[in-house]
Amino acid sequence: MDLIYEGFAKAVALLAALDREVLDITWLSLKVSGTATLLSLVFGITSGTALALANFPGKRLVVSAVNTGMGLPPVVVGLFVTIFLWRNGPFGSLDILYTPTAMIIAQAVIATPIVCGITVASIQNLPPNLRLQILALGATRPQMVWLLIREARLPLLAGVMAGFGGVISEVGASIMVGGNIKGYTRVLTTATVMETSKGNFDVAIALSLILLLLCFAINYLLTRIQQRERPR
Repeated sequence: MDLIYEGFAKAVALLAALDREVLDITWLSLKVSGTATLLSLVFGITSGTALALANFPGKRLVVSAVNTGMGLPPVVVGLFVTIFLWRNGPFGSLDILYTPTAMIIAQAVIATPIVCGITVASIQNLPPNLRLQILALGATRPQMVWLLIREARLPLLAGVMAGFGGVISEVGASIMVGGNIKGYTRVLTTATVMETSKGNFDVAIALSLILLLLCFAINYLLTRIQQRERPR
């Protein structure tokens, strides 16, 4: 229990002192995971909506693949992104391995199936005749798609929270493609792993608490938006 108390005290001390290294690590965590989540929204909502509205042979197989992707192990994603970005890999010439950009790519790959899967379920859960009603009122197909997304905005916000939560808390892919380089690619999760391996449990607990506070703050903001939009 002493270690936990020391961790709380250390976290308070680091936050109160506005420790520069901790602030940089926290900001990089937010920047990398936030950017990855935004990318996953673009690709996930677009592909999820298209998949939900389309009818083609093998659709159930594709949806099953997307749902399977929602549980992609981060280390597997990290492995394949590393291979693709390795100096002898297909995109090795970009020279972005062990950079924040590589971390964003890996995290976007992790989050996109989560957002896509929730989008498919959200759109398919709308009343079946809603599309026909919207088109009958004279809306174009793009307008119809936009109105469907608006109708499904509450569960889609849950998808945003799930996608962000899935990447801000992952560690395997971030270490593999980022390298945990001090002052450059070190984020809260990788720093926590490093401090734990060094036996600095008070610092590790402090970093974990800061990560939890960050996750809570982001999710609280998104939850307020979601609940405000909820029909009364």
